[in-house]
Amino acid sequence: MTDYPNGEGTLNRPSADSPDFLTFDEPLIPIAPPGYRSGFVGIIGRPNVGKSTLMNQLVGQKIAITSPVAQTTRNRLRGILTTPQAQIIFVDTPGIHKPHHQLGEVLVKNAQIAIDSVDVVLFVVDGSVPSGKGDRFVTELIRRTDTRVILGLNKIDQQPEETEAIAQIDQTYAEIAEERGWSLVKFSALSGAGLEELQSNLVEALEPGPYYYPPDLVTDQPERFIMGELIREQILLHTREEVPHSVAISIDRVEEAPDITRILATINVERNSQKGILIGKSGQMLKTIGSAARQQIQKLIMGKVYLELFVRVQPKWRQSRNQLAEFGYRIED
Repeated sequence: MTDYPNGEGTLNRPSADSPDFLTFDEPLIPIAPPGYRSGFVGIIGRPNVGKSTLMNQLVGQKIAITSPVAQTTRNRLRGILTTPQAQIIFVDTPGIHKPHHQLGEVLVKNAQIAIDSVDVVLFVVDGSVPSGKGDRFVTELIRRTDTRVILGLNKIDQQPEETEAIAQIDQTYAEIAEERGWSLVKFSALSGAGLEELQSNLVEALEPGPYYYPPDLVTDQPERFIMGELIREQILLHTREEVPHSVAISIDRVEEAPDITRILATINVERNSQKGILIGKSGQMLKTIGSAARQQIQKLIMGKVYLELFVRVQPKWRQSRNQLAEFGYRIED
């Protein structure tokens, strides 16, 4: 891989004092010892199979938002796991689905690009149910690449209790893996069961390589991006119907003081009716969303936060290339 960081990230607290360190501007990146492995792992799959939950578990910190709503992930988000044996850069991608608007096309295109630009593809499926058309659609996309593939059966904690039923579900995925020569690992991103075996498989699949990022960096995304995602997560959790997919967050201002961080953010929606739902009666819904998001952001920055939210109507922003770019949604290189 030739993908190098620009030094910008979040939650980085370098503590190395060894002379065996190279500087890439700031922060410090160590020289990898002989036999050290590293590389990029693309987490690919249908919407709502638990890709973001999995990445959060693997890196040991919440950097990707999760919700019961399908297609929660929009940006190609990187999570970084550094161990004594390897540095794995996970690329969490939007769920692959049939797009219905310009935003959907951008999201699916970025997922397809990720398949060809990583060292290993981790194809995540919902192991609590048999494989279906959606899984076969993703399978066909992955077949076009020469990248090594690991098929991951998530949600084993939700499989039926009957041994025969479990075997029948597993067999539908085993046939896919055997036909294509893919390895298969079962796990639960929610409980953590099987993740040790998955991690071992991923390390073995990587080639020897350098540190791409400082060892204690957990994502390459700036804090402003994570703040916006945490606000969007609370909207996904507290609203239903058409609102969640019509929302884009703009972080307008971040002012840091010794005792508090003040954040001003705008929630962009497509219709006045959606604005009314988000504000709620006497502003109660917006207060609920703001309070919950503030608590999550405080965990992120480990300090007190004042969060002020505004709601703005931007008609048909998901169909506009200019507005998509303004909100950070573009086809990635």
